[in-house]
Amino acid sequence: MTKSFASAGDLAEKKISFTEIGRDLWAFTAEGDPNTGVIIGDDCVMIVDAQATPRLANKVIEKVRSVTDKPIKYVVLTHYHAVRVLGASAYGASETIMSDTARAMVVERGQEDWESEFGRFPRLFEGHESIPGLTWPSLTFSRSATFFLGKRRVDLRFLGRAHTAGDIVAFVPDANVMFTGDIVEYHSACYCGDGHFGDWPATLEAIRAYRLDAIAPGRGDALVGEKMVNAALDNTADFVTSTFRPIMRIAQGGGSLKQAWDACRAACDPKFADYAIYEHCLPFNVARAYDEALGIDTPRIWTAERDREMWARLQG
Repeated sequence: MTKSFASAGDLAEKKISFTEIGRDLWAFTAEGDPNTGVIIGDDCVMIVDAQATPRLANKVIEKVRSVTDKPIKYVVLTHYHAVRVLGASAYGASETIMSDTARAMVVERGQEDWESEFGRFPRLFEGHESIPGLTWPSLTFSRSATFFLGKRRVDLRFLGRAHTAGDIVAFVPDANVMFTGDIVEYHSACYCGDGHFGDWPATLEAIRAYRLDAIAPGRGDALVGEKMVNAALDNTADFVTSTFRPIMRIAQGGGSLKQAWDACRAACDPKFADYAIYEHCLPFNVARAYDEALGIDTPRIWTAERDREMWARLQG
């Protein structure tokens, strides 16, 4: 039986959870689907990551309205991926915020990423007709920016390359809570197709240095308590290094992409095969790790055509 490409065969509805992880700080999660963070300040609300479509964003808004009637003023986008950003218009926010690097990636590859992800994740793009176009930030910053939601302070920081070159985190000092986007995952595979394997572990250590009380990861359950936070950081680092090391050995030894795929599966299947979106991520992770091992620093742009070509090669 031929395997479905990426998540093309994943059509089952996911159970939504809305978890308070600090005072007036919420994590919208859905069994391995992309998470959204909610930061409620004195006078307004900040959303962290927007979902893939306005239809999905409206599910977040419904949960927000169950806990506050304050206006949604800010939408923070931790990186440029379509499943994170294309629902932003639904919130009616006055400001949409990205890093400078993330905006540059929308310019460079935003349309191609949208088309590629649409084919990978059809369920997440139900209602795609309501997407008005690429999401563009109204504000950008280089390494750090601070916003005040009344008296509540939110620090946006670039801590290093990881899931993409432009990842940022949102840190709420009064609660010692961080929204990490896809730099951190919990019992979900890391998507590394646009990642930087060599930098990712150090970025995780920069997060660990905050000694956080809670994290809302990019996918998976909210992480409350230092033990769970550190376990997720350790697990994410293990996933990244377990993926990269066998592929690097094959690539630098002159082996083929298919041989790298087999070596990665041998190392990772025993530990991670039951993780959410593991099979989805694996071909993209192998292709990117193979390139990085051969010295290609900037990830190649994924297109729907490249997706099909890569999948055919790996399936033989």
